[in-house]
Amino acid sequence: MSPDNRVVIWRSALLSGSETFVRNHGDHLTRWTPAYLGATRTESPLARETDVIAYPWESDRLAFLRLRLTGESPRLRRLLAVARPDLVHAHFAGDGWLVSDSARRLGVPLIVTTHGHDVTRQPDSDGLKGVRYRRNLRSVFDRASLIIAVSEVIRERAIARGADPSRVRVHHTGVPVPPALPSVSPSWDVTFIGRFVDKKGADDLVAALGKLGPARALFIGDGPLRPQVEAQARSLGVDATFTGALPPAEVTSRLAASRILAAPSRTAADGDTEGLPTTVLEAGALGVPVVSTFHSGIPEAVVDGVTGLLGGERDVEALSANIGRLLSDEPLRERLGQAARAHVASNFNLATQSRRLEDLYDEVVANRLQRL
Repeated sequence: MSPDNRVVIWRSALLSGSETFVRNHGDHLTRWTPAYLGATRTESPLARETDVIAYPWESDRLAFLRLRLTGESPRLRRLLAVARPDLVHAHFAGDGWLVSDSARRLGVPLIVTTHGHDVTRQPDSDGLKGVRYRRNLRSVFDRASLIIAVSEVIRERAIARGADPSRVRVHHTGVPVPPALPSVSPSWDVTFIGRFVDKKGADDLVAALGKLGPARALFIGDGPLRPQVEAQARSLGVDATFTGALPPAEVTSRLAASRILAAPSRTAADGDTEGLPTTVLEAGALGVPVVSTFHSGIPEAVVDGVTGLLGGERDVEALSANIGRLLSDEPLRERLGQAARAHVASNFNLATQSRRLEDLYDEVVANRLQRL
């Protein structure tokens, strides 16, 4: 493909601070030129002034509501036409539906990446909301030239929701792998990074830490359950520091100064699941072993007993035992950390995965040209 090939990367809310995967892959394209387009702006460390926003003002609310209800937007279609993309890449299936009509009318092929809740929790919504979402999901799966799943489990879920198996590919998210590890002394025994929502299992981690001896825990992130988890930590006497959301560079520096990353992911009460959390990949890239669960795509990234330790979902006893085992056994911790870094470098390197993503872009465009 020519380096002049352009891809519009679409995320309706551009861009939450937790969605580094959207920016990372777009910024590391080499054969394709990315442009970022969203419906609304989300103020976060990942937001940029160069992002094109279709509905930047409060007065645009009715026009945005029309898009959400009908999937049609003359304004979005004009912005897409001005960008003159060869391809649109939408993140999350619901967002893909929002842009799919405009892409179709302009004759631009569409790729949609499914990440987790878009093919797990959201299709099971009750009432008219659920009916509308399932209809839209079928529509975007029909319109998309290619559907990317971030793990094998999410691929299976997408197919179960009606996606054509021949058009669903697994493409693992990549993360930066530094050429050398930073020389830092550990400041934290256990670090948690993520939104405080049910599927992340932060309360399971606090309960597990409460069963251990003294351990310094760091919780990075924000979300609706944060006050509840903080109160739980205080009641159990857990030595926990809660920072709220941090810029990506600060997250990396604090993770590098941690002995363990804990990612006690689980299926939420409403059915929401992970796809493959990038935090476990980022930890591995820094040589930090992971204690996590046999949940969704996590075993594709964390090899139990080789690059980290896994337990059952919501199994607080196993989580506590695995954390205690790693904290008390430095040689094991170092061995798993080294293996994790090698595993991520071989299978989840951002540079390599971005090239593979461009291969998928090339394939979609080539197939379209053959049909013309």
